[in-house]
Amino acid sequence: MQKIFLIAFGFFLLNINSISAQKSEYKISAIGFYNLENLFDTIDAPDIWDEEFTPEGTKVWDSKKYNEKLKNMAYVISKVATKKSKDGLAILGVSEVENRKVLQDLVKQPAIANRRYNIIHFDSDDFRGIDVALLYQPKYFTPQSAKSIPVPLYTGKEKKFTRDILYVSGLMYGEKIHILVNHWPSRRGGEATTSPWRQQAAAVDKKILDSLVAIDPMAKVIVMGDLNDNPNNPSVKKVLKTKRKIKKVKHENMFNPMENYFRKGNGTTAYRDSWSLFDQIILSYGWLPKDQNGLRFYKAKIFNKNFLVQKKGHFKGYPKRTFAGGEFIHGYSDHFPVYIYVIKPRK
Repeated sequence: MQKIFLIAFGFFLLNINSISAQKSEYKISAIGFYNLENLFDTIDAPDIWDEEFTPEGTKVWDSKKYNEKLKNMAYVISKVATKKSKDGLAILGVSEVENRKVLQDLVKQPAIANRRYNIIHFDSDDFRGIDVALLYQPKYFTPQSAKSIPVPLYTGKEKKFTRDILYVSGLMYGEKIHILVNHWPSRRGGEATTSPWRQQAAAVDKKILDSLVAIDPMAKVIVMGDLNDNPNNPSVKKVLKTKRKIKKVKHENMFNPMENYFRKGNGTTAYRDSWSLFDQIILSYGWLPKDQNGLRFYKAKIFNKNFLVQKKGHFKGYPKRTFAGGEFIHGYSDHFPVYIYVIKPRK
């Protein structure tokens, strides 16, 4: 009996050591996106529609609420992707931020201050004054270039602008990657009516992707953001030419790991008791081959932990937002974060 026990225990140790050795063969990091839902300061800025987010505005947006919002956002960020990556998100794209100052206030929050996130942000021509931005931990990512790319929208001869696309390229573990952070036009006015605008925004992403892949067919490009479209909509499927199965992806396509979540009924935001998966992270072909020595895609996730879900009221089951029916409910965002793990073999 003792001999059998020793043999069994030996196999157990062998298995544990094998798993540990397998894990140590790879460096693993996380890249995410989070719509921060109206992260405004309390100051009435000229030339943008931010009056409701002031102490005198309809939301009575004062320092107490602003500081609670910052604390809540930082808490969520501190929890994302920590299961496999001890430092959480190495890179995080964000949307619905008013300016650089709110980002500076965010990264100083105690929950994430020790990560020393740096900020890449440009002001865009959005009429509400909300922008996209990128936060990154310098120990994992070194930016080499960054620019804000305007997205002109045309309705006949009329031209207007939405949120710019933030393009950042740099080195992750010494390897060049490219990130495009998006917040495409909303569906206000109707999905069908506004669909051409989102397709125009997607076309800007596709043009950048094609130019990068023309130079390097194995270019590692990520298109992320609140697309205000689902993985099966034309802007994503037809313009970005996404596929849901890795084996179907060619150099001219992109892989969308969020599509299978959507097919299973999962979402990142809800409206009228219907889930949408607007928040997506989409990857170029270069991330996919498993036999490469460089960085590659490993897994995608929606961060929809129980504490982020509204427990009662009209929005029960939805992401717990900051306001509901005009009432401040001490929530987080009306969107769940999304993230991917990327791995690279150790030398």
